[in-house]
Amino acid sequence: MTDHFRRRLRQPGRYVTLPLASEAIREGQLRWNRTDGWRFALVRDGVRFVVVVGDTETSSPVIVTGWSEIDSWTTAAASDRWLEDDLHAIQLRADLSETPDEQIPLRIRPRAIDRPIEIGPHRITTEAGLASVVCADCRGRYRSKETLLASRCRSQG
Repeated sequence: MTDHFRRRLRQPGRYVTLPLASEAIREGQLRWNRTDGWRFALVRDGVRFVVVVGDTETSSPVIVTGWSEIDSWTTAAASDRWLEDDLHAIQLRADLSETPDEQIPLRIRPRAIDRPIEIGPHRITTEAGLASVVCADCRGRYRSKETLLASRCRSQG
């Protein structure tokens, strides 16, 4: 597994674990081959886990990265596995990643995330109705992933 994936395993709000990654590779649906590797997808309780594998020619595939996305909001919300905060965090990450260089205030506005999730150097939260995410540490406000990744967290000196 890559260092990138190891870092993701430790980040709050990622929801991909080593057991889930292994299960996705063994039992998940092979999605497509892209320049970053083969993608395996596994749906559990309304959430799709996607794992990208770079080396499938060996008995120990290299996991490049992984993420979660909402497959069915209704199913996920009805599951005991997910809190509403988790679902908002998963959807917000997906929205920010879908168009990283665009401001997305209308897609941020319905989200409510109380527990900070890490995106770049920031630990962000947001409230329903707010058109930006807020860093829990430096209090900076952001409307795009590109801006989040490009700006230093002012609290980190």
